[in-house]
Amino acid sequence: MKVIERGHGTERVAIVGGIHGDEPAGERIVNRLADRIDDDAEKTIQLIIANEPALKRGERYTSVDLNRSFPGDLEGETYETVLAARLKRLLEGCDAVLALHTSRSAPPPFAVYSSLTESVRRTVTALPVEYALDSGTLRDTTLDSVVPHAVSFETGRQGSEEAVEVGFEGALSFLRAHGAVTDMDPSFTETTVVEGQREVPKGDGTPHVYYNNFEPLPKGAIFAEDDTYTHRVEHDDLVPVLASEHGYENLFGVYATVKQTLDPPS
Repeated sequence: MKVIERGHGTERVAIVGGIHGDEPAGERIVNRLADRIDDDAEKTIQLIIANEPALKRGERYTSVDLNRSFPGDLEGETYETVLAARLKRLLEGCDAVLALHTSRSAPPPFAVYSSLTESVRRTVTALPVEYALDSGTLRDTTLDSVVPHAVSFETGRQGSEEAVEVGFEGALSFLRAHGAVTDMDPSFTETTVVEGQREVPKGDGTPHVYYNNFEPLPKGAIFAEDDTYTHRVEHDDLVPVLASEHGYENLFGVYATVKQTLDPPS
C-alpha cells in the first residue's frame, strides 16, 4: 500500500485508488492528484494506492477480493484480509473518504454509499453523478460499509480514458466540497438515490443482460438470463445497478428501487 500525503491540518480527507488490480484508473488518478495538489493545501489529504501487487499483475486481487474483505484481520491468512485491516486502520478518523472504482457495467458514472452522514451527502452531491446507490442493506464487507463517511465512486467503464478523466475531475470536486482544495468554489447538485434490494445471481452458460444501469425495468420483462437463470422482472419499480454480463463471476448486478432525491448541503 502506497500513501502520499499533501497539505496540513488536523482535519483529514482521503482518496483511495487501486482497490482492485484490474482497475488501473484509480492508480492513475491518485498519481495525477499527487502531481496537482500542493503541500500548502488547507487540510491533510491522503492519496492511497491500495493493492499494489494486484495492480502489478493486472488482476483483480492476489488471493481474495479486497472490497469483500473488510473489516479485515491483521492476523489474517490472505494478503487482502490483512490489507483490509491496515487500510481500515489508516482511514480511521477521516472526515471524508472517496474510493475510486471502474467496472464493465454500462455508464453513467455513479456513487455508492452505505450510511448517509452529512459528509456523505456533501460528497455525493458534489460528484459529477446523477445517481447514487444506497447499498446499506446489501453488504457489510466493503470499504464504504465499514469506514465512516466513505463513498465509492464508479467513474466509468473499465479500461477507458473517459473513466480516468471523470474520476480525476470528480476527485477534485470531492476535495473542493470538503475544503481541502480551494482553487475554486465547490458546486453541488441534486442526486437521485436508489436503494439496493437484492443481488441478481448469475450461473453457467452464455450470459445476456438486456437493460442498462438505472433504466426502468418493465414488469414481466427479462432483465438477464443464462443457462441457469432467467430473471423475469416481478415488480414495475425496479432499476438495475452494476448491470453486466462479464463484470462479476456470480452476479448480473443488483436490483434497486428509487428511494429519494438527495439535496445538496445547506
